[in-house]
Amino acid sequence: MGSDGEHPMAARCAGVAVWMGVWWLTEVVPLAVTALLPLVLFPVLGVMSASRVAANYTNDVIFLFLGGFMVALAMERWDLHKRIALHVILLIRGSVGLTLLGFMVATAFLSMWISNTAATMMMVPIASAVLARYDVLLGKDASAKIAVGLLLGIAYAASIGGIATLVGTPPNLVFVQLFKIEFPNAPEISFATWLFFAFPLTVMLLFAAWGVLRVLYVPKVESFSSTRDVFRGELRELGTMRREEKVVAVVFAVMAMLWITRRPLTLGAVTIPGWSELLPEPGYVGDGTVALALACVLFLISAKDRSTQILDWETARKLPWRIVLLFGGGFALAGAILESGLSEVIGLKMHALAALSPTSMTASVCTLLTFVTELTSNTATTQIALPILAATAVAVHRNPMFLMIPATLSASCAFMMPVATPPNAIIFGTGRIKVYQMAKAGILLNLIGIVLITGWMMLMGAAFLGSGPAEFPAWAVRG
Repeated sequence: MGSDGEHPMAARCAGVAVWMGVWWLTEVVPLAVTALLPLVLFPVLGVMSASRVAANYTNDVIFLFLGGFMVALAMERWDLHKRIALHVILLIRGSVGLTLLGFMVATAFLSMWISNTAATMMMVPIASAVLARYDVLLGKDASAKIAVGLLLGIAYAASIGGIATLVGTPPNLVFVQLFKIEFPNAPEISFATWLFFAFPLTVMLLFAAWGVLRVLYVPKVESFSSTRDVFRGELRELGTMRREEKVVAVVFAVMAMLWITRRPLTLGAVTIPGWSELLPEPGYVGDGTVALALACVLFLISAKDRSTQILDWETARKLPWRIVLLFGGGFALAGAILESGLSEVIGLKMHALAALSPTSMTASVCTLLTFVTELTSNTATTQIALPILAATAVAVHRNPMFLMIPATLSASCAFMMPVATPPNAIIFGTGRIKVYQMAKAGILLNLIGIVLITGWMMLMGAAFLGSGPAEFPAWAVRG
């Protein structure tokens, strides 16, 4: 990096970054505690003022997460998420393999909007009821094998589904904000832009996971109508759709539509204007504005018995504040890396990578992030990796999107280890799955994920993102 005299601020920032990286990777203290270090260390070391560091803990992306999560909590409070899942499962009729697909589709859809942990927690009891039925119909041995496939399918679908939307998983939001910090002149990555780009990839990954699990863990047995009776019984227990569920469903649908239509949509030769263009200052409104507005609406509408609101503060207190702090710490670190000059120093060390082709660089990034996140928090890993990849892209004059987006996507593709993601840990905790069974399917899916993400970026990235992998866009030039 050079001597401290040549780059004093960069050296101090690097020291803090290494400190935070080690603590995040080893979790010697809670992740959120590590995320508070910039508030103390950067002002003391003279890297950034306290007010500028603190500003990173309150921005549009964080409020997008908070607003979206509040709506998700309202869904869970009134069991709307469970009703949606059961209807999706019942739509898919047929064999055990198709039942697996039904569970995976339902879980992935829920995970697009609520946390992957919540989606998994909700689906596991339903799966357990079905597996109890299989125990009787097929015997313990055959049912045990199906249990591995079904539970792994839920965990994998929860991770995969989160890829499709910005609010689906924290690494996506980390990318959006860090990209804005690193390249303020770049085109905005809106909710709609991400959805149209990532959703097809999500579908491909989901069917790949289903195919792997179907081959490995689903024996060829006939369909049993009694398993559908389990789903129908669960649905009957929910009763008819209550007023509260209808209100949350409408608010949820309105929020999704406002996210998708906020910015102009270009479909071939046709451009559909976004609703924000009708406002005096279109750029002042973000996806976080929409999420908070709709969350506030839920606080204002009373439940049917008038004793509470659709969303009350007792429910909202369940917000994962540790994730908010984790976001802020990563954003503060990224801002300091840029402001201290550390990004330029890192970039100078990365010129050797210019010899790699764009495809090789993207595949290397995917491989590294996929396997690193098997043992580390995917949010913390993206917080550390994305600023480095941004500096690398600038140094070798490559499109930063084609390094940062694959890294973000790959951080959600950790399928091998129980500690890799909360969904993996939850289904491992059922006692029906052994580590080698998860690793056997997981290694195949990790490799498939690397190929699919790299291929999708190379084939379709330019069409969705506006520039190709070998280009060095004007917005990436740093003055």
